[in-house]
Amino acid sequence: MKQFYCFSFLLLSLLSATAHAVKLSGNISIQSRLFQHDALETNQHNHYNSFALEPEIYHAWDNRKQAVNFAAFYRYDQYDDERTHADIRELSWLKVFDNWELTVGVSKVFWGVTESQHLVDIINQTDQVENTDGEDKLGQPMIRFSTERDWGVLDLFVLPGFRERTFAGIEGRPRIIIDTDAATYESDDGDHHIDYAIRWLSYFDEIELGLSYFSGTSREPVLIPSIPGSFAPHYVIINQIGLDVQAIIEDWTWKLETISRKSDIENYIAATAGFEYTLYGIFETDADLGIVVEYLFDDRDELASSPFQNDITTALRWALNDTQSTEVLLGIITDLDESVVASFIEASRRIGSSFKLTLEARAFNNTVSNRPLHAFRQDDFLQVGFGWYF
Repeated sequence: MKQFYCFSFLLLSLLSATAHAVKLSGNISIQSRLFQHDALETNQHNHYNSFALEPEIYHAWDNRKQAVNFAAFYRYDQYDDERTHADIRELSWLKVFDNWELTVGVSKVFWGVTESQHLVDIINQTDQVENTDGEDKLGQPMIRFSTERDWGVLDLFVLPGFRERTFAGIEGRPRIIIDTDAATYESDDGDHHIDYAIRWLSYFDEIELGLSYFSGTSREPVLIPSIPGSFAPHYVIINQIGLDVQAIIEDWTWKLETISRKSDIENYIAATAGFEYTLYGIFETDADLGIVVEYLFDDRDELASSPFQNDITTALRWALNDTQSTEVLLGIITDLDESVVASFIEASRRIGSSFKLTLEARAFNNTVSNRPLHAFRQDDFLQVGFGWYF
């Protein structure tokens, strides 16, 4: 990773010489996380404060046929040494040819359409120390070829470096105790294994269809018991076929993500499917209300590393459509086998033109000892964030 930071310094030095053509943006934010219950361990805390910085620099030239993009991330956490971390989310060069685009460097790529989880989204590693919802991602070194034709968009990826998943430290919450120093790999190349991926995306009237294939080191580690109460991550080689479909029909949005994954350890199929129905202009206002229902399936049942193998997500998405872009998402995830319920609230509101207030709450109820969510049984929390965007 040191070479990326050296490269970023040289890039910033180059861009400073042509500052008139550089677009600078980003945000600075503070965050406070308050836990409702006392921690399971005495070295954990009930209240965490942190500070984050996310600058981004973009520069285009050659009639916008070439561009460089640099996006960094840094967080300082009051207690958790692992959550105090820095990452290069983007450090890439884009070149546009007649029929192709080439991207080289560190970048982020998102695949998926569902709300509950993104099964097909496999290019970037999860920055799990940021949040347990899997939405935050680390930058991934890549060479990407893209072309858009009448038959759809085709992306080809060569991924020459692997990033290990981040986990909360000994003082962090929520937390599963992971000994990241004991990480092992199936491949003799370790984190230098070269991965490959391909994705085709096309549109058929109201239907968006994506088909993907990935071959390489799994971003999701197998957790192997280590010292009592601790796990060591093991990264296996996988081959994964993914399908994501979204259909917008009047007020309905139908969604599906499904994967078939094979490795020397296990073969399985998983899927998330459901809909979002939107009520526009409710109560004769400008606000919209979306009703989200999704079913989560994993044929490994209780052997699944994911906590979702036979679950239902129900949620409400409220968008005021006001000048402050106020939005609220609240929902529950119910385990149909064991009645385990995880609930969540995510809300945001702009203040003026440059500030944003966010709120997040998560609760884990009725967890059972043989399921992954049991490690979070005392970790219900409320999180408030305030950021300045420039």
